[in-house]
Amino acid sequence: MNHEAERYERLFLIISGLFLVGFLIVLAYTSIHMGVMLPGKVGVIEAKAGESLAAAVFRTPPFDHLGVKKIGPDDYEAVYFAQAWAFFPREIDLPVGARVKFIATSVDVTHGFFIAGTRVNMMLLPGQISEETYTFRKAGKYLLLCHEYCGLLHQTMHAWVIVK
Repeated sequence: MNHEAERYERLFLIISGLFLVGFLIVLAYTSIHMGVMLPGKVGVIEAKAGESLAAAVFRTPPFDHLGVKKIGPDDYEAVYFAQAWAFFPREIDLPVGARVKFIATSVDVTHGFFIAGTRVNMMLLPGQISEETYTFRKAGKYLLLCHEYCGLLHQTMHAWVIVK
């Protein structure tokens, strides 16, 4: 009976090890080949004494000029801020093949920044600047959603990225 228990234990350890190796291979493939990475914190916006966070955001570049800016032949920068219960700008237009660096922050509470059909997915914390880059290879109307519950009208918080 002892010999049979050892055999099952050895089989269990081998299967567990194979699963672990498989998960590591998938993780390496998605991060290296597919370019899936966690969005990084780029900076923090500090409000001066007596100043609201919203006022500090609006005086801080690049948030003093919201929207899309062309910075190279196929390179763009899209600057957003989130506030309960809306994203600003509400809609942007891009050409197919555009490589876009999304720069965003929140001025009130934690919001999500998820563009459906892409891998763009950031958490926006009040005053923290977040960035993520994505290349739009297909034309379409992409829905930008908040995926962090931000209050009573959370379900109405959306915007559009239109790729032509």
